[in-house]
Amino acid sequence: YFVHFAEAFHSEGLPLWGFTVQNEPRAATPWENCLYTAEEERDFVRDHLGPALAASGLDLKLLIWDHNRDSMFLRAHTIYSDPEAAKYVWGTGYHWYGDTRYEFWPAREGMLVFDNVRKVHELWPEKHIIMTESCQESGPRIGDWKLGERYAEAIIQDLENWLEAWIDWNLILDETGGPNHVQNLVSAPIIYDTARDKLVFLSSFYYIGHFSRYIVPGAQRIAVATNRDALKATAFRNPAESGGALVLVVLNQEDYNIKFWLKLDGQSAETEIPARSITTYRFHHGVNVHAM
Repeated sequence: YFVHFAEAFHSEGLPLWGFTVQNEPRAATPWENCLYTAEEERDFVRDHLGPALAASGLDLKLLIWDHNRDSMFLRAHTIYSDPEAAKYVWGTGYHWYGDTRYEFWPAREGMLVFDNVRKVHELWPEKHIIMTESCQESGPRIGDWKLGERYAEAIIQDLENWLEAWIDWNLILDETGGPNHVQNLVSAPIIYDTARDKLVFLSSFYYIGHFSRYIVPGAQRIAVATNRDALKATAFRNPAESGGALVLVVLNQEDYNIKFWLKLDGQSAETEIPARSITTYRFHHGVNVHAM
């Protein structure tokens, strides 16, 4: 089935990049489900799906898990510990859900577990890690500034833990947070107001842009540290063919402005990040700084 699906797309001039084994293999929900234990997913990859994809000649990447961070380490450990299964796996995909600040269903002790992303990398550094689904649940959240802050916090935390790519679930939805066949209404960076025939760009659109606009494909993450808990930051060096700029993204979720010093290569400059904001700094050759 997987191979025939990919071949059909390829024949239409739309070659697929890869597959996950199953979306949310531990989720029993009102919509379509197919549950796998870790052992069942391992065996399916090793004995069936992996050999079929390898024999297809389509160079399709295969990712395991495709569910939340809380159990990604256990799932990766079970599958990567079997060399015959692991050889078919390009990497691990995961979802961002489980934040008690934004969702009603997670255990009250929290299920974000950002460290699990790093732990998967540390044990299997040759494997790749992609965040394969994110969205804010419970409607479109038009006008909610915290929506963008959630995206920025999660993207920064995950990039600092060896994440390689981030995929949002929906690019655009209508003003209800749909359409959806089981009324699982959620948010998206762009909302189409059907009544007014107007596009509405939410805070998440602009917050995501601080990463997607300035950190280009092929960029390499470099070390960055802050001396204040309130500041979250990540930094990348863009490839030389794209100008080679150093990009620093800083997030402030507090209700007050924060002054701080940027220090790089023996040079320093005082700056200030406004309350409840995100700022991108681009350093060019000669350490010229541009704030975005």
